[in-house]
Amino acid sequence: MRGGEVFVEDVPAPVTAPGFVVVKTAFSAISAGTELTGIKHGATPLWERALREPEKIKQAVSVVSQRGLKSAYSLITDKLNSGNPAGYSLSGTVIETGEGVDEFTVGDRVACGGNKYAYHSEVITVPQNLAVKIPDGLGMSQASTATIGAIALQGVRRAAPTIGEVFCVIGLGILGQLTAQILKANGCVVIGTDVDPQRTALATTLGMQYALEPEHGAETGVDAVKRLSNGLGVDGVIITASSASDSIISTAFKMCRKKGRVVLVGDVGLNLNRGDFYEKELDFFISTSYGPGRYDGVYEEKGLDYPIGYVRWTENRNMSEFLRLVASGLITLDQLISATFPIDEAKHAYDELKRPESKPLIILLSYPQADTEVVNRVVFNHSAKPMKGNRIQIAIAGCSKFARAVHLPNLRELKNLYHLRAIMNRTGLVAKNSAKQFGADYSTTDYNELLKDETIDSVLIATTHNLHAKMAYDALCAGKHVFVEKPLALTREELSRFADFYQTDSQLFLKPVLMVGFNRRFSPHIQKIKKLTEKRTSPLIISYRINGGFVAPDNWIQTPEGGGRNLGEACHIYDIFTFLTNSRVKTIEAMSVSPLAGYYMRNDNFTAVMSFEDGSLCTLTYTSMGSNDYPKERMEVFFDGKTLVLDNYKTTWIYGTPSAVLKTKTTEKGHKEELTAFAKVFATADIVIKNWPIEFWQLLQATDIALRVEELIT
Repeated sequence: MRGGEVFVEDVPAPVTAPGFVVVKTAFSAISAGTELTGIKHGATPLWERALREPEKIKQAVSVVSQRGLKSAYSLITDKLNSGNPAGYSLSGTVIETGEGVDEFTVGDRVACGGNKYAYHSEVITVPQNLAVKIPDGLGMSQASTATIGAIALQGVRRAAPTIGEVFCVIGLGILGQLTAQILKANGCVVIGTDVDPQRTALATTLGMQYALEPEHGAETGVDAVKRLSNGLGVDGVIITASSASDSIISTAFKMCRKKGRVVLVGDVGLNLNRGDFYEKELDFFISTSYGPGRYDGVYEEKGLDYPIGYVRWTENRNMSEFLRLVASGLITLDQLISATFPIDEAKHAYDELKRPESKPLIILLSYPQADTEVVNRVVFNHSAKPMKGNRIQIAIAGCSKFARAVHLPNLRELKNLYHLRAIMNRTGLVAKNSAKQFGADYSTTDYNELLKDETIDSVLIATTHNLHAKMAYDALCAGKHVFVEKPLALTREELSRFADFYQTDSQLFLKPVLMVGFNRRFSPHIQKIKKLTEKRTSPLIISYRINGGFVAPDNWIQTPEGGGRNLGEACHIYDIFTFLTNSRVKTIEAMSVSPLAGYYMRNDNFTAVMSFEDGSLCTLTYTSMGSNDYPKERMEVFFDGKTLVLDNYKTTWIYGTPSAVLKTKTTEKGHKEELTAFAKVFATADIVIKNWPIEFWQLLQATDIALRVEELIT
């Protein structure tokens, strides 16, 4: 979806990954309420979105401050023009399985969920905890509703109904229809209401015992509910409606008997009136999507299941149980599915959702089922401009937010040096959109496509940190020059592979260039400091402080994917120390602050002190405990009666020498300059290791220091 409009386009098919399966889609389900809300949100003007989400304004202001207005404008417009994938419930056949997947095999019929995975797409990749096998005898079309059904089932589980209890369902869209059927299958008496009399009539046809007509009004509805429940009020209410009105929640409370319960599945106004629930001591529950595990990356993406003895019904088990209910005939779907459209006619399907006279509940999209399982993982960008003159043909591997915000805009500005040959990303839509935005020749989801493309000279790797070392090493072995974002490696074994690769007489034997994204040394501020310290007669004393800000322990940066703050970020500073001293490290000492109650991690708050062979003494203080209002980085350099102070890469103050103060309008950390330096090495005929933008021994040393500090603070 883009700007409130639906469109269909070709994107590279996904590749599998550990714990994931690749599925060829048969049917995907369009849920009217959820997806129409997405279309409406996409059509909302930018200024209106900003007023609703003031935090986004703060983020934009921060980007302007750090990167300038032009860069901020480019980021926002690129984001708005990229579009977002739609869909979260489908069925299909497994065509590939990743490492560690033992529950599924190629050929299994599965239902899949998740708004980051189960898109309306011919081929998808999904983690194993978001896929379930389809019971024998159940059709693919019905199975494609598993995720929607799991949402309804979880709402009923939160209500904990027992046989014979009376429940009211408010809102008889698709979730309400399924909720009413599940309650009836559970032995409950079901009352339902909706603003659309056609939906109440449909629910009654499907087994709901009583319908409240909307024209009776809220108070009359409350009275009717009491009459239908022997004057006591219902045992519980499940709200599956969507409305900004606060009256719905108030009505639900009024319908309940004493000690009753209300479960919110839908999205309604929540200005609560204490008098509605206090005297009856009602329980109010929120039902979160498909069930336990939802929004938990460790469960959904890492495949760590919850023990059944402690969490009986996870989102995966809810999906599976819903399919069992459908297969056994306890839930009827045929009358809830309004139509089926081929994927090529998806726009017509969404147009059907908007028709006020039809008001469909579910529309399915069907996908071609060819005999061959060949999938296309390369999509060419026909709007790309041909390369002019002699340029470095570079590919991006890993189109992260950082790559899209920094590296790709810089490569676009450096078009006199680089030609963007390809963009690879695990998510095909991101790769395709980025290729279109930045003019790459093609997009792909398969890293091997870059390695076997003989036209590619260099690969820029910007994936999660745990993939850097292997991807960089594979590219070097394929004869590609490599620019890999920091860190180069997360383990000593990974680092030693690079030392071994270049060990064989590397001064004489031509091998690909390896560069790590230690951008700060290329900043005009650090370059100024380097120039002022080059002719020093005494060692340096350097004090560097990073006010890094808090990052939650479950953020990817803190997990094995990121390696933590020291390995993932502090390595920048160890490179600066190495660059300014131009000396081998001699000793390293480090201490960390012990965390309190698990809020901070040991490698979040530490001090590292190191001496160098030239006599210099360098100290890094890294903290996540400071205020976000205080500048992030500051460095002081003392030598020969002089003092240099770097203030957050915007100002360099100089004391003890007549050299002018350096001030820049925006934060200048050397990202563009490092790409220029990387390109310049290829302009010389002699690309040996001593002529690299960063000397090889310095690349190794910065990473080695980070590894040694990590051993001392964890």
